[in-house]
Amino acid sequence: MFLKPKTIFKVRWITLVVLAAAVLFFLVWFFSPGKVFEVPYSMVLTDRSGALLSATIAADEQWRFPPMAKIPQKYRQSVVCFEDKRFYYHPGVDPLALGRAMWQNISRRHIVSGASTLTMQVIRLSRMGRERTPGEKLIEMFLALRLEMCKSKEEVLRLYASHAPFGGNVVGLEAAAWRYFGRQPQQLSWAESAALAVLPNSPALIFPGRNQDRYLRKRNHLLERLHEKGHIDSLTCRLAKAERLPAAPFDLPAMAPHLLQRLNAAKTGRIGKKVSLHQTTIDVELQKKAIAVLNHHHQRLAANGINNGAALLADVQTGEVLAYVGNIMPAGRAHGCYVDVITAPRSTGSILKPFLYAAMLQNGELLPSQLVSDIPTRISGYAPENYDRTFRGAVPADMALARSLNVPAVRLLYRYNVDRFYTLLRDLGMSTLFRRADDYGLSLILGGAEATLWDMCQMYANMAQAVNHFHHRRLPQTSCLTVIRDESQKEPLAMNLFAPGASWLTLRAMLEVTRPGIESGWRQFTSSRRVAWKTGTSFGFRDAWAIGVTPEYVVGVWIGNADGEGRPGLVGLYTAAPVLFALFDMLPPTSWFARPEADLMQAKICDQSGYRAGMHCRSAKSEWVPRSALKTPACPYCRIVHLDSSACFQVNTDCASVADMISQNRFVLPPAMEWFYKQYHSDYEPLPPYHPDCIHNMSTDHVAFMSILYPDRKGKIFVPREMDGRLGRVVFEAAHRKASTTVHWHLDKAYMGTTTDIHQMAFAPDAGSHLLTLVDEYGNRAEREFMVLARD
Repeated sequence: MFLKPKTIFKVRWITLVVLAAAVLFFLVWFFSPGKVFEVPYSMVLTDRSGALLSATIAADEQWRFPPMAKIPQKYRQSVVCFEDKRFYYHPGVDPLALGRAMWQNISRRHIVSGASTLTMQVIRLSRMGRERTPGEKLIEMFLALRLEMCKSKEEVLRLYASHAPFGGNVVGLEAAAWRYFGRQPQQLSWAESAALAVLPNSPALIFPGRNQDRYLRKRNHLLERLHEKGHIDSLTCRLAKAERLPAAPFDLPAMAPHLLQRLNAAKTGRIGKKVSLHQTTIDVELQKKAIAVLNHHHQRLAANGINNGAALLADVQTGEVLAYVGNIMPAGRAHGCYVDVITAPRSTGSILKPFLYAAMLQNGELLPSQLVSDIPTRISGYAPENYDRTFRGAVPADMALARSLNVPAVRLLYRYNVDRFYTLLRDLGMSTLFRRADDYGLSLILGGAEATLWDMCQMYANMAQAVNHFHHRRLPQTSCLTVIRDESQKEPLAMNLFAPGASWLTLRAMLEVTRPGIESGWRQFTSSRRVAWKTGTSFGFRDAWAIGVTPEYVVGVWIGNADGEGRPGLVGLYTAAPVLFALFDMLPPTSWFARPEADLMQAKICDQSGYRAGMHCRSAKSEWVPRSALKTPACPYCRIVHLDSSACFQVNTDCASVADMISQNRFVLPPAMEWFYKQYHSDYEPLPPYHPDCIHNMSTDHVAFMSILYPDRKGKIFVPREMDGRLGRVVFEAAHRKASTTVHWHLDKAYMGTTTDIHQMAFAPDAGSHLLTLVDEYGNRAEREFMVLARD
């Protein structure tokens, strides 16, 4: 059977079409231009709305921002009108333009027009450095056709706008908009868009600042064409032509250089993989204000040789960082200003005290107003001192936190256990505890460890989140701080270790921290912002901290010198705190934490001791306490005291009849605590002495009259030598309820002397174990074993 010639022709034609389609499919599929440009890009930081924060120059020394996601309409119309008016109608090569160019070039016997479309220019830019020959032109045409098969017109236009040269080392529309006009491409006017649209055509010849007349003619001619095509009206055209051309390039914004440096150095890790464009959670307006606040206070601090400072501001609910000022950047760029202090480990000072307070509240080991000891303390050779070098005998725990007293904090940590606190801090997110707990010891609570401002703000924010979510029956998960707006790069959620009740009580105590300067009278104004905050000062006045938190925001400030140099007056209250409250002042109004009553209970608390009220407490008050408060003991300081009829002497049944006794409930502190406590509390009633007839019959009484302050129980001491080589002396100290009482001192049964009023005595015991015995004039005794270390 034979086919007709007409049928054979149709079959051949169909076969040819199929083969052509197959070849075309093969070329497109196997030779599609995957990534058109293999060039380095600048690393760019933008704020949460896309505004530029900071950028670095690309590896090839070009200001080349990452490819744009969207082309502004004004620039789109300008560049299409100027470069390729039939861009949306040709397949990558414009036949009409190609014919026109061939006729012009042949008739004039030199190259007048290249007939390059925007697509062909994209190919030429991607093949940079190639010699411009007829053969190269054919390759560009083929690659342009192929590119159009794989990319949409919008994608081609984005490639062009992102890689076109704009003079000097400026590449791409976004970099050009910032360098020449100091704003985003979306904010450019018609005149500015037209000025940039004509620039890639001759970037070396028409550079802003030179060849202004020719540049102006090209721009204005484009504006007239835009008017002719109906893109702009006549008034807009006249106003646009009146605008000036760009002059000297602007400096790019540098509002977050330390964050940019941090991201640039991190290939992978907590921040995320290394990419060229990072949209952050930062609010550019808050960032500007935070920088201004730090710069303002730097003028005062620099006069004292304090050169560095950092601030971090974040949203408590989401964990999103709103302002990130890694350091002060002075005009001379000196004094370690490039160090990102937000991520630099620094001595914590007292900034960790709230976490110990909250942990002990939560575990039922402490009540908010429970008295804690503030007396001379020496534990395994470690002798903490308060900032003012005084002792108060006994202080309510919340007041000790608000006043940042060191001795009560150390004694509480000793009770809580260093290992437990160390583990708690690591679980809370403190990432800088690189040594063992024993290496830090009790100094952990006073700055013996280092922390970053990032970790501290996160830990304070988590405590606030626990209260914000108090209605959850289970402990809520908390959002870690994040600065990158990319869900895949966010930190994992962490379980909050503090219950809402303990967190709320801790924040309430931090509300009472004395504020600096004019802020000290904040309670007098109903409009004042309520902020739970804490300061910290490291040993040697090297670091000053202030961290504050509200239900909405957490703000952290560090002030000091990046090189670790200490300066007199470098104290958290006087240097970091003023910056903290200045930063809070720039924020919208905030609220206060709602009391999580479901996680608290009301209990009867002794008015004087802060313990759970016992049967001998004179008065009690109702206070909100954690439910674990039932574990705490009843008041140990309130007891019954029996007095004679004149109430001037204590008596007992061995020297007075029950009918002649007056029984009173008294608040009685141990001698060492009482000695210091009564100096600050004029209303404290010391116990009267025993009646002379009862002096020899007090064996059944349990009230201590004396307390040895130094040495500690089974303490180890070292007796030094003086400068002249003689053996030094150690001062031993005791406290008596009645200071005027005579106290006799004995060392290993050898009589050493007598003291009155001030009970201190210095002597130099030999190496070995010793027993110190004190006997007062009434026969009361106090003993203490200790050891003197051998001298080399």
